[in-house]
Amino acid sequence: MDTTPVASRTGPTRRRLLGAALALGAVAPLGLARTASAAPLLASGSTRLTLPVPTGPYPVGLVPLHLRDESRLDPNASPGRFRELMATVWYPARSADADAYPLAPWMTEGALKAFLEDVGFPLPLAMAPLTSGHQGAPVHRSGRPLPVVLYSHGAGSHRADHTIVVQELASHGFAVVTVDHTHDGITEFPDGTVVTRDANPPGLYPRDYAADLLFLLDRVVDLANGRNPDVDGRALPTGLLGGLDARNIGAFGWSKGGTGTALAMVADRRIRAGLSLDGPMASNPAITTDIDRPFMLMTAEFARATNPYAETFWGHLRGWRLDVQATGAVHKSYGDNMTLIPQAGQVLGMTEQQIRSQVGTLDPTRGVLIQQAYPRAFFDLHLRGRHCGDLLDGPSKAFPEVVYHP
Repeated sequence: MDTTPVASRTGPTRRRLLGAALALGAVAPLGLARTASAAPLLASGSTRLTLPVPTGPYPVGLVPLHLRDESRLDPNASPGRFRELMATVWYPARSADADAYPLAPWMTEGALKAFLEDVGFPLPLAMAPLTSGHQGAPVHRSGRPLPVVLYSHGAGSHRADHTIVVQELASHGFAVVTVDHTHDGITEFPDGTVVTRDANPPGLYPRDYAADLLFLLDRVVDLANGRNPDVDGRALPTGLLGGLDARNIGAFGWSKGGTGTALAMVADRRIRAGLSLDGPMASNPAITTDIDRPFMLMTAEFARATNPYAETFWGHLRGWRLDVQATGAVHKSYGDNMTLIPQAGQVLGMTEQQIRSQVGTLDPTRGVLIQQAYPRAFFDLHLRGRHCGDLLDGPSKAFPEVVYHP
C-alpha cells in the first residue's frame, strides 16, 4: 500500500486548538458511558471521551476485514494497483461469551495518530477509550440470518464516525458493515500502512462511494454463502459465515456517503432501503433516476427547502419516503460529533458558542436519542417488517424537536 503524506503544520494557534476539538469529535475513540455528560479526568490529567452504550438486548461484536476489488484499478494509488478497502462487520454477539473477548478501540492507533498530526495538536493517545464492540465474539444466532445494513462515511471521515448508530443497530439484531473509502478519509491497513485523504485530483466522487458500496454488497453475499472475503484470510467469528441475509440489505450514509447510498440504490436493487444523513444529493448531475424502494432523509444543512439537489432527488422517490429534520441540528449533528465535540470543548476551554458552531443548538442528549431511534425504526420497518411505535408515521410526542416535511 502507498501512504499518502499527511500535511505538516506549525504553531499551536487557537485555530489549531479548535482543529483538535474537531479531531476529538471526528476521530477520538469511544467509550462505554451511558450518558453524554463530560467524561471523567484520567490520573494523567487527560480526559477520556465517551459515547452512550447501545440500548439493544444483545452485546455487540465486531471484526475488521481487509478487502481487495480486483475488478477496479485504484486511480489514486500507484499504477496497476487494485482498489483496497478496510471494512468492519458489527453484529449482535452471543451473550454468554461476549465478555470473554476484548473491547475494540474506536480507531486503530496509526489512523488516530495520522489524524491528530494532520490537525496539528498532540492529543495524548491515553484519551482513547474503547467501543462497545467485543473483538471476534461469537455471533448471536436465532435460527434466522441477520439483516444487513451498509454504512458510508462522509468526505475526509472514516468508518467509525457514526458508531452511535452502528452499535445501536447491531445491539438490536442487525449486521452492519462499515467501510473506509480509501483516499477520501483515514484508514490503516493490517501491515500498518496509513492512507489519508488525497489533497490533489482525481479524488473521490459520490459515484466512487457507490462503487465501493456495491463491492461491499458482493462481499456480504460471500459471507452469506460461507466464503471469507478477507484478503489476508483473517479468522472470522463463529457464526458469521452463513449468518448474514443477503436478500435483506439496506444502506445509510452521512454527507457524501448519503449521496453515495442513493447512487448505489439506483445501481443495484439488492439494496432494499436507503437512509441519508444530511447528504447533499449532488452527484453532478443531480440524481434523476426513479427509486421505487423506501428512502428516508434526515436533513440539517442540506434540507430540501434550501438544497435544490435534495428537492430534485425527493421528486424521484416513487416508493415509501420520509423527510425529517431535527430543529437546531447542523451538518455534524448527525454523528458521534454530537456528543464528542461538547466533551472535547470542555477540555480545550471552548466557549458554548464555539461548541454550538460545530454541533448546533440541538441538545446533545436529545441528538443522541434521535440518532438511535430514527434509523433503527426505519430499518426495523423496511428490513424486518416491524412497526415499532409511531416515529415514521408523523410528528412524535417523544421527539417534539423533529420536524416532518411532506
